[in-house]
This record gives sequence, C-alpha cells and structure tokens, in this order.
Amino acid sequence: MNDLLRYHAEDQFAAELNALQAFDTRPKPPNWMLSPWAVSIYLLGGTLDDGTSITPKYIGDRRIIEIAVATLATDRALLLLGVPGTAKSWVSEHLAAAICGDSTLLVQGTAGISEEAMRYGWNYARLLAEGPSRAALVESPLMRAMQTGKICRIEELTRIPADVQDTLITVLSEKTLPIPELNDEVQAIKGFSVIATANDRDRGINDMSSALVRRFNTVVLPTPATLDDVVSIVQQRVASMGRTLEIPAQTDGLDEIRRVVTVFRELRAGITMDGQTKLKSPSSTLSTAEAISVVLNGLSLAAHFGDGVLTSENMASGIVGAVIKDPSTDRGVWLEYLETVARTREDWSSFYDACRSISE
Repeated sequence: MNDLLRYHAEDQFAAELNALQAFDTRPKPPNWMLSPWAVSIYLLGGTLDDGTSITPKYIGDRRIIEIAVATLATDRALLLLGVPGTAKSWVSEHLAAAICGDSTLLVQGTAGISEEAMRYGWNYARLLAEGPSRAALVESPLMRAMQTGKICRIEELTRIPADVQDTLITVLSEKTLPIPELNDEVQAIKGFSVIATANDRDRGINDMSSALVRRFNTVVLPTPATLDDVVSIVQQRVASMGRTLEIPAQTDGLDEIRRVVTVFRELRAGITMDGQTKLKSPSSTLSTAEAISVVLNGLSLAAHFGDGVLTSENMASGIVGAVIKDPSTDRGVWLEYLETVARTREDWSSFYDACRSISE
C-alpha cells in the first residue's frame, strides 16, 4: 500500500472520513455514508467538536459545494463545468469518496470511447461457448454503480462522441439500463447518481444534446477568485504530492509559488495585477493544474540537482514550457512579458535572468 504512486481519495483521507462518520448524527440519504452536511464539511474543511481537523479539499465559494451536494441528494445527475484547472475532477472524486466511500467507478471520456465502455460489454469466449447470458456480460462502472447504489464518475463528458453520450439519457431519466440481448434490464437502487465533468475550452469538444443537458443539474466551477486562493491551492497540493513522491526538498517556497501564480494570472487575463499594463495572452490555458505541475517540477530539480530550496532557477524551465505551447506565437508573447513586466519589478531580477537565459 505504501508503494502506491497515487491513493484514492477514500484511502488518503480515510481518517477524516471515519471521524466525520463517527461524529455525524444528521439524516443521511439512502446508501450515503455521510449526511449532506458532513459531505460539505469534508470538502470545505473545518474542525469537529472533538478537535479533529478536516482539511479543505476545495478552496472557493461554499455555496457551490452545497448546491452540488444537494443535487446529488435528489434524483438528478450533476455536471461540473469549468475551464481547465478549476478542480472539477478533484471535486468529483472527493464527492464520490464522501458519499459512498468509493471513487473508483470511473468512465474516462476520450474521443475513441465506445458505447460498450459506457453501458456493458461481453466476454466473447463465454459468449461463443455459452451464448448470451448475464455470466458472459462485462459490467461497466456505470452498471456497477446502478446495482450498488453508488456514484459513477464520468470524466470529460464532452470529449465522448455525441452518440455515446446519449446512451446516458435512458439511465438518467428512467434509472434503467436495458440489456436487449437478454430481454433484461438493470434498475438503479437508491443512492445511485452520476457526476460528470466537462469544459468548453479545449479542442476536441462534442456538444451535448439538449435532451442530455436537461437531465443534469449544472454547477459551474469558476477560476479561484483571488491570488491568495490560488497560492493556497498550489501550496497545499504540491506539499501533498511532494510527500507522496518522497521528494527530499523544502515545500514552503511561498515567494516562488506566488510568482508563478502571478505570471499565470496576468498572462491569462491580459493585464497586470495593478491594472496598469495590458498584455498579450498566449495560446496556453495556464490553469491552476499547470501551476501545480510547474512548482512540483521545480521542487524535483531543487531536490535532485540543487540544495533542496526552491529558487527561480528551478522554476524557469517549467514556466517557459507551460507558457510556450505554440513557438510561433507564444514565444513573442513571453519575451514581451519578460521585458515589459518581469524586468521592471523589484525582487524579480533572479527570476528575469533565469527565464531570459532559458528562453534564448
């Protein structure tokens, strides 16, 4: 267990979930492990009466999480919508972990996904030997969730071809998955629901049909409101991932983290934080997830090829790589930012020198 590269949410935060379960006396929907109130505490963080500290999994508007949890307590499915880096998958995983103790019933949306991956498939050896039967049927995560009253997560719903997306319509409206080959069906038991995530920013988007959209309650996850919110998110996630990867470096490089977040926010917004200088924006998304990746990469460089302290020299290559996705256009945008913004700021000289050196 200790050798796992990544733990499921219900394993990584098992102590918090157990503490909440022992403390939780509020009414629970059928087959829920925690009450809606306790689920929101697990996501948003807090301190229980016995002193147990619950770490925040989502930093942002409390009402957004409350609406998402309330939706799942009804018979409606939940669609988390937002640009890349707004923690859609993270929130989806932790909602499933807190509600049913199992975040593994996952369908990963891709352009090549088939209808079988969404509904069910067949063990063709048994199918040829025995003919169609329930024993020859290969259950999808969606089918297992229906039969056990759990949450099925569907990642990147809009990357799935439209005809495959629409296989969800009967499931979400009738709570039934037909198996016409067997003249049979699977009916969902109480507690079953679907959490889907989608964004409309990336390439490769397949529009959802209006019939499917109507069967979801949509919650839009905004980008973090303030610089401090993003810094807190990045710092928390990097510290957690650094411990898991056993990177022997200091994870408290707050100044460097704040600088990365500032660069990303300014380039994405097309204006400096003080509102004084307009900027060109690159083609890259510069999401919070990318900021986490940049800092983690810098941490690894500091640990294995430095003195273990996060510096601008460690961060430069990751930032340049994140910003310049299209060399023909993004390189000019980045160099202009360095000359007009970074070079003029106090305490940014080492950052400017490091980025300029690697950008040439």
